[in-house]
Amino acid sequence: MLTRAGHTVQEASDGAEGLEQLRVEPPDLIITDILMPNKEGIETIRDVRRQVPGLPILVISGNPGSSLYMEMARMLGAHAALAKPFRTADLLRAVEDLLAPGHAVAG
Repeated sequence: MLTRAGHTVQEASDGAEGLEQLRVEPPDLIITDILMPNKEGIETIRDVRRQVPGLPILVISGNPGSSLYMEMARMLGAHAALAKPFRTADLLRAVEDLLAPGHAVAG
């Protein structure tokens, strides 16, 4: 859906792979899940903040008990959060908001 909306998308199977891609070619935005193999979302967000403090991060989760993790992700620097299942329009709106010029990004 993001590609159809005109965005270039790079995929990573987990946080470790995503962080390696970040070192090679930093993206304009990171979308990460909370629960992932090898390096989960909270740890990934923390490491992204160390490498690229102002990079926008959108966190997603489908875990029914994830509200605590989503709040923790925001405290560590995620700029927005979406609970699965979410509508395509909600994802696209969150991405556009985070990529908008002048978006206030904590850093």
